[in-house]
Amino acid sequence: MSRDYRKLQAFQEADALALEIYSATCNFPRSEMFGLTSQLRRAALSVPTNIVEGSHRFTMNDYLHFLDIAAGSLAETGYLIGISRRLEYIDQPNADALTSRYETCIRLLLALINSHRNSRARSPEPRA
Repeated sequence: MSRDYRKLQAFQEADALALEIYSATCNFPRSEMFGLTSQLRRAALSVPTNIVEGSHRFTMNDYLHFLDIAAGSLAETGYLIGISRRLEYIDQPNADALTSRYETCIRLLLALINSHRNSRARSPEPRA
């Protein structure tokens, strides 16, 4: 069952966050290229890619599994934004903008997950 992920606001915001993370990390110290820069980029990119992958799974359980992975990657991204700010790799205005986008993403993604879990709980069991 293929779902059109491009129509999901959660995907759109996660995609925008990944792009903003890539832009923000361009100015990280060169010594962090294989450390924090790479980790933050991979975590941020994992969110929309897991939404995409899950949307092409056939069962709701599989879809929810990938949405859960996306939520975990998003939580990691939020932490890494904070530590990047504390290390002064990101200035306060950029950290605030990234944090705001992160908060929007997590709210939308968790709402999407909860919506699917609730609708699954309300649907009747298939009869054998």
